[in-house]
Amino acid sequence: MLIPLLSVALVMGVTAPARAQLRGPPRGLPDVHVPRGGGMPAMPRVPVTLPAAATQHVDDLRHETPAVTRQSQIDILLREEPGRVTVDAQGEPVLRGEFLALGLSGEQLHAVQAQGFTADSQASADATLGLDMVVLHDTRGRSEIEALQALQQAAPKVAFAYQHLYLSAGGGNLRQGDASATGPSGATPRRVGLIDGGVNPADPALARARIKQHGCMTATVSRHGTAVAARLVDGDPDTLYAADLWCADKVGGATSSLVEALAWMARERVAVINISLVGPDNPVLARAVQAMIARGHVLVSAVGNDGPAAPPLFPAAYPGVIGVSGVDEHDRVLPESGSGDQVAFCASGVVGRGRDALRGTSFAAPIVARRAAQLLDAPRRGAAAQILQRLATMARDLGPPGRDARYGYGLLSP
Repeated sequence: MLIPLLSVALVMGVTAPARAQLRGPPRGLPDVHVPRGGGMPAMPRVPVTLPAAATQHVDDLRHETPAVTRQSQIDILLREEPGRVTVDAQGEPVLRGEFLALGLSGEQLHAVQAQGFTADSQASADATLGLDMVVLHDTRGRSEIEALQALQQAAPKVAFAYQHLYLSAGGGNLRQGDASATGPSGATPRRVGLIDGGVNPADPALARARIKQHGCMTATVSRHGTAVAARLVDGDPDTLYAADLWCADKVGGATSSLVEALAWMARERVAVINISLVGPDNPVLARAVQAMIARGHVLVSAVGNDGPAAPPLFPAAYPGVIGVSGVDEHDRVLPESGSGDQVAFCASGVVGRGRDALRGTSFAAPIVARRAAQLLDAPRRGAAAQILQRLATMARDLGPPGRDARYGYGLLSP
């Protein structure tokens, strides 16, 4: 769900102010400071008897499984896969010794190889998105910053970036079937896209769907991916294009895999694509997202569960992507939900109740993606902005009047 003294943005020649300008001026709410009361004498305690329904609700909240934070996922990867995963100076997870290059010529490739790098022949140019992307591997065991500096020195005019890892924006103790849809809606079947973990075709919530899987030699099952797919399909006979970025591996969600999944969706002409994954700004992913939007696809992404004070996460924060925050069953924003200009809408981020509940913005995004898919059956130029405007007219305004940093334009329901 970045480099000491040198961020990936600087590697690409893009400064932080420039990126902020691309995203537009913040429309977030100002901080509200509530002063602490003082000098009041302690009031005597008065016993209060809650109604049975209220008691049950309190009990549900007490035992509700919190959303899985991105930091906890990073910590697990570092503990369990230290030989494959490390972090950059800003704590963002990356594949150890792997880098991405855009526009690497034959002469530049030879210069890079002379510095101890090999190129992944299976991750070459993808004409679909117009990206000449190559995955490079460091054979000399250098630190990430040292390896990246060596690449820059070998080919100064090439855009290099880390192989960042994008992690799920939700989780919980889910048993198979807990995320079942409420039932067929009777809507016209649609083609919808999902970039996540593997989807279980045997899940009852997906019984009527036609599933086309991509990314793995053998189909695998992810509870997170299946739960998100259940909300995206909502019990209807849709065609679900499901790209698996993990393939049953603990380490997945690599930038190059995410870009390749987007290219597959583009070739299949899937109009609306749900991405319930979050991570840092990466120039290669930014280029791929820009290409998808220019081709007329609509990307819907969870904003993440790092809390309202956390910096924006990507791809939700890229211009043109529809970012989604989560609310609970009482339409209150989840306290861990991301906040900021990247929030376009909110939706239910809780699946189930009590100990077996799932929660997080992962499960809110597919609700919005499904609403978008009901408005768009094929990619068309300008679709991202048009669908955003139409969805805004359907949303129920929550929070302060108008668009705000927590709820966006408001709530969209299934």
